[in-house]
Formats: sequence, C-alpha cells, structure tokens
Amino acid sequence: MDPATIIGVIVTFACVIFSMVMEGGSPMAIVKIPALVLIFGGTLGACMAGTTIAGTLGAFKWLAAALTAKKPDMEAVIDPLVKMAERARREGLLALEAEMDAVDDPFMKKGLQMAVDGTDPDDLYDILSAEVKSKKAAIAQGASFWGDAGGYSPTIGIIGTVLGLIHVLENLSNPASLGELIAAAFVATLWGVLSANAMFLPFAARIKAVGKAEAIRMELIIDGVLAIQAGANPRVVATKLKSKIVPTGPQAPSEEAAA
Repeated sequence: MDPATIIGVIVTFACVIFSMVMEGGSPMAIVKIPALVLIFGGTLGACMAGTTIAGTLGAFKWLAAALTAKKPDMEAVIDPLVKMAERARREGLLALEAEMDAVDDPFMKKGLQMAVDGTDPDDLYDILSAEVKSKKAAIAQGASFWGDAGGYSPTIGIIGTVLGLIHVLENLSNPASLGELIAAAFVATLWGVLSANAMFLPFAARIKAVGKAEAIRMELIIDGVLAIQAGANPRVVATKLKSKIVPTGPQAPSEEAAA
C-alpha cells in the first residue's frame, strides 16, 4: 500500500507535539477526554445527520480501502491488453475466449467477454462507462463524508470552547483555578481545527485521489477493449493507452519529440 496519508498524519501530529515541547509545554496538556469525545463524537454525529447509516458505514469502508490501496500500476493494465490485441489481430477476436480464465481483473474480463460475444461497440462503451460513472459517484459520496467532517469539527471545537468558558464563569470565585480552566476550554478548538486539517480533509483528498486513479484505470480498459474489438494494431493500442497515463512528475522527452 502507499503510506503517504498515514505518514502525513503522523508527521503533522509529531510537529504539533514537538512545537509544544520546544515552547516548554507538555503534550498531555491537550489530552482532555471531554474535548476528544466532543470533537470526534460530535463530528461523527453531525456527519451521520447529513447522510444514512449505509452512507456512514460506506464512508468508513472507503477510507479503509483508500488507506490500504496499492500504488496504481497502469502498465499492469496496458500489457495484457496489448497482448490480447496481438492475438486478436493474429487469430481473430474469438481466439480471446481461451484467454478469459487468465484475466484477473473483473472489469477487464467483463469488457473482453462482451467484445468476444459480439456486443455492439456503442453498447459496450455505454455499459462499461456506466460502471465508471457509478464508481465515481460512490467515491464522491465516501469523500464528501470526510470533507463534511472537516467542515463540522472546527465549529464543534468552538462549541466546546464556549462550554469551557461557561465553566470558567461558574468558577470566578476561585481565581487560582481560572488559568487551568481557560486553557482546558481552548483545547476543544485546538482539536477541532487539528482534526479537520490533519485528518478529515486529508482523508477526503486521499479517497478522491485513489478513486481518480481507479477511474483512469477503468477508462484505459474501456479504450483498450474497444481498440481490440476494432482490430487496431497492437503498437497503436499501446501508444494510445500510454498517452493517457497521467505522469507523476517531469518526464523526459520521447524519442519522437527529440528527433
């Protein structure tokens, strides 16, 4: 899996703790059970109020899937499609029937089987594209839950601070305890802002990033299957699919561009 999100969350919290220690504070000063219960419990409740039980459970499933997702390998998608294109061009589309059991990807297998069965290209595109749209909608729903959490938690933190200040006003007759009570009151705001920016919003962004990569993978498969069905040259299939891969950084110029 790609641990970027987990590492990022750990680094953020480590920086907060380190900065507190450098200023002479104690990390335990921000560990207040009432504030943690209010922020995480209240945020969860607010998010649930805006969706359904199924949507809430789905958001946690999407988060788990996104955090444990492997680094996308688009070459693992392109290579088998190019091999299928070579065989289809050499022996005909029906020859791919013997290759179906070797295809591990369910979406790719479905597309190739439809092509072998003689499905009209337009119908094949519509059916497979509908699955991609459905996947995108599900991903957006899972990400929106955590995006909403990132919006609710700072406000709930302010509510916690107001509750704490009410408690401060109740103890004005005891000046010796006011400093500690005021500090405790602002812990809720700290956790509201910290959880939003170090956890909830990054979680939403991670789900979107993983979902985008999955959608690109599925769209590559659709393009590859349609090219195979049309009897395209395998080299053309490979070039076409590779041109749609989004680079992760600066790329060296291709041989054609260099010439």
